[in-house]
Amino acid sequence: MAERRAPCVIRPSQVAPYQPGNHVGTLNRRLIRPETVGATKVEVVRGEIEPGGGTVRHAHPGIEEVCFVLEGNGRVECNGREEEIGPGEVCFFRAGAPHRFTVVGERRAKGHHHRRATIRRNRSEY
Repeated sequence: MAERRAPCVIRPSQVAPYQPGNHVGTLNRRLIRPETVGATKVEVVRGEIEPGGGTVRHAHPGIEEVCFVLEGNGRVECNGREEEIGPGEVCFFRAGAPHRFTVVGERRAKGHHHRRATIRRNRSEY
């Protein structure tokens, strides 16, 4: 993709959604990746999680992750701590650090996940 004229603006409605294997009630869209813009070292995923849904405890070896909450509220578990997070707030997971995110409240949560490392191709790893 990088060889031809890759788009600079990616709209979520133009990217196919998928349900990650280690999540419950989640619909993700990979916005920035090799197939959409030719990215080689960063990935941006748009996620929507239903109330009560979220991830199982998992880790991303070799991948740092930043999650920016756009809407809704959640509970983040990481580094032996548990904290609430809401719109406009950000959480950071070190590469390989086990973590978990669960939606709390009656509203779905929406956010962006930014990952920095060699991008893996196996969707079940996310």
